[in-house]
Amino acid sequence: MSEFLAIGRAALQSQPFSTLIGASLAHFAPGEAVIEVPISEQVKQQNGFVHGGVVSYCADNVITFAGGSVLGTGVVTSEFKINYLRPAIGDKLVARASVLHAGKTQAVCRCEVYAVTGGEEKLCAAAQGTIARIGTDTPK
Repeated sequence: MSEFLAIGRAALQSQPFSTLIGASLAHFAPGEAVIEVPISEQVKQQNGFVHGGVVSYCADNVITFAGGSVLGTGVVTSEFKINYLRPAIGDKLVARASVLHAGKTQAVCRCEVYAVTGGEEKLCAAAQGTIARIGTDTPK
């Protein structure tokens, strides 16, 4: 495992909500990140779909990781938009983000969230957000 991925995984594990829902950082490199969340009964809404808040969490968090990979660890989401495309049903969620553009203090990132069943991915949401640097640390 790369040092970059190890640092990212430690950051994710320090987030109580992320550990509550079993989120894991599957990939982390400059300009990109992948977060996975197992689908359990605890993350579903009344119709059996993954709750929109959990899908949104995946998109927001993976976008922040992607942005932080180029801006440094002291970052927050400054704006975020998501389109829900279909109900999320399956075994796990996979959220993939990449940096579209980064400056010195902010990065614009995009993300796709997939519901995975038996290895087959179905796109369930697309998102874009701006990540803002709030600290004085530098990218690793």
